[in-house]
Amino acid sequence: MKRLLLAGGIVATGLAGLVAFRGVEQASITGKVSPADAAVAVWAVNANDSTTANVVNGAFSLGVKAGTYKVIVDAKDPYKDASLDNIEVKDGVPVDVGEIKLQQ
Repeated sequence: MKRLLLAGGIVATGLAGLVAFRGVEQASITGKVSPADAAVAVWAVNANDSTTANVVNGAFSLGVKAGTYKVIVDAKDPYKDASLDNIEVKDGVPVDVGEIKLQQ
């Protein structure tokens, strides 16, 4: 009986350990900026977190956690910065915001 309880305890501890170290699935926000050479970087900002990524050949990809974000494009002169509000992101699900056209 003691061996059965000991074996059960070991199995339960192992399963608890696997669940405790399960990784958080990261999502992403992707998109394009037009004209392709008009932006330097893109920011994703929410109440708890922020991240930035460079714009490469007009494209960007931001690794984020689940939440609601504001995406801000840092434009080069003579273009104006642009932003998108209320971008809803869920765990492990990529969000494509499409093409962001910058105005002069």
